This record gives sequence, structure tokens and C-alpha cells, in this order.
Amino acid sequence: MIGVAIIGAGIGREHLAGYRALPDQFAVRWLIDLDTARAAEVAGGDPTIAIAAHIATALADPAVDLVDVCLPPHLHVPVAVQALQAGRHVVLEKPIAPSLADCDTLEAAAKAAGRQVFPVFQYRYGPATAALDALIAAGLAGQPQVASLETHWNRGADYYAVPWRGTWAGERGGAVLGHAIHNHDLLCRYFGAPAAVSASLATRINPIETEDCAAIAIRFANGALATSSVTLGAAGDQTRLRFVFAGLTATSGDLPYAPAMGEWRFVARDPGSQDEVDAIVAKADAQYAGFVGYFAAISDALGAAPGREVTLLDGRRSIELVSAIYAAARSGKEVALPLTFGSEFYASWLPENDR
Repeated sequence: MIGVAIIGAGIGREHLAGYRALPDQFAVRWLIDLDTARAAEVAGGDPTIAIAAHIATALADPAVDLVDVCLPPHLHVPVAVQALQAGRHVVLEKPIAPSLADCDTLEAAAKAAGRQVFPVFQYRYGPATAALDALIAAGLAGQPQVASLETHWNRGADYYAVPWRGTWAGERGGAVLGHAIHNHDLLCRYFGAPAAVSASLATRINPIETEDCAAIAIRFANGALATSSVTLGAAGDQTRLRFVFAGLTATSGDLPYAPAMGEWRFVARDPGSQDEVDAIVAKADAQYAGFVGYFAAISDALGAAPGREVTLLDGRRSIELVSAIYAAARSGKEVALPLTFGSEFYASWLPENDR
């Protein structure tokens, strides 16, 4: 049984539901929020969950093994480091850090503490990704070739009424950092390491500091290519993903926040292979999806069956891609990856007057 303290009752509400779906693996012992009334409402009167305003209260409890950080982005790194130094494993909401330098700070703290950091990328878990994983394992997908991603969502004044949103100081970035990052993680999971990025960013929808539209082109180390279209000014919320491999094309539905839960089409390039593709898809078993699948993988990682969890290296790769996108957009040039210590934007992608 893994004892959990959730820090932040916003997205923490959804995390709590995920843990509750795995009662044999997790016990949420604390829900921490400066607004203790909100935390109590989220806990729903559960007598097994204690409510407090400050993280130190939970860290003083030896029954807490895992600290789940669900705070605004500018607090992610300092709170995660505090939890690691207290000897706890950490679940860290996206984006895990505002720079590669901060990612390396997290890595050093985790190594020193002998604990793990699990970035939150719950899109990885669901029936569709389980099917694609099975097709790849069976050798039916082949090399990745081309992908297209659409993160077309609708965010207006009500969303940005939260004071830290849409600001460099509070959110640390815009749609590239806070919205498309999940789809970019899925892309890199299946296409590998990015080798170069070109990008154009714009603020066209809302009167905010950060970008709310993007057009991105990515070239991968294996030669594959991808485009990513991002806007927060769509009529509704839709996500569309299309992954073209040498042997088949995988196309998502349009569910915005859980694409792996939707209906995907898997079409073999060789029609003679379609029956085999269909048979594998029909047998694929996700077991758990979304946050439940994500937390189940963490339970396995902290037990005896690692391999399905999201790692700190995965989280660092997501921040490296964000850094490269901002660098490419501001320079108007293609930016090569990996970005190393001393590279432009290694320490920060924030505009000069916001650093």
C-alpha cells in the first residue's frame, strides 16, 4: 500500500479519483491546499483523508510515501525538491519544470534522495495506445514516417480569470507548454527523439502574455517528420492525432483530453495484412486507462514490475522540446536537438523582462 499526499485540490480532484480506483495499491492520506474548504469538498467527507494547508504537515507523516504535486507551474520544482529531500517519491504535474536547468535540478535531487519523479502524462494509457503498442510489438507498424497533430481547443476569459494563467510569471508558457505538451509526449513516445524543430507562435485569441496559437514542424533522429497545429480559439475542444508508419496508419478520434480512450482506426498499408491488424487490435487489453493507468504503472514501478511508468527522462524530453520550440519561434530558424548545458534557452525560455 502506497501512502499518498496530494498537494493542490484543483487537478488534484482528478488525481484523487484515479487513486480511489486502485484501493489495493494506494491510500490517499492527505489533501493539502491553502483553501482548506475546497480541499474538504474534494475529499467529500472521507474520514481517511486528512486536510491541511501546508505541505510540511504531510511530510511529517511517515505513512506518506508519495507526494503528488498539483500546483501552478511556477511551484512545481521547489515543492518537488522539498518532497524529494524529505525522502518521498514525487508525482509531478505537467509541465514538470520551466527550463532544462530546472529539470537537471530535479534529477540531482532525485538521485541524492534515491527516489523517483513521475511526470504526469496520462494520455499514454488507454485502449488505443494499448492496441498500437501491440501492433508495434508484433512488427506490423514498422518505422515511423510522418505524423500530424491537432490540439484545437477553446479557452476564453473565464479560463484566464485565474490570475496566474496566461502569464509568464505564473504559467511559464502558453499553449505549447500547458496544452499541446501531452500530445507532443505521445508523438515522441512513438516517433523517438526529435532532432530539429521549426515553429511559429502567436497570441491571437485572448489578451494574454503567452502564446495561444502555434504551427510546429519536427524532424526526428530516425528521419520521420511531424507537424503540430495548436490553437485555443477553436469552436470546441478537439484533439486529432495521425501516426503514419511504414506498415500502417493509426488515426485517432477527436476526444480532447483522453485521446487514447477514443475510437482509433488502424489501417494496414498492405491490405493483405489488415485481418492480422484487426485481430491484434481486438485482443489488445489496456486494463486501466487515463489517470488510473498512469497510477497503476507507478505502483508497478515502485514494486517489482517497472517499465510502463513515465520517467523523469520522459519529462525532461518534453521540456527540451518546449525549449526548442520557443527558441525556434524567436529566432525564426530551425533549432537542432539535443540542447545541452550552455545552449540558448537551457536556463530559461522566458522573455528577458520576465526572468
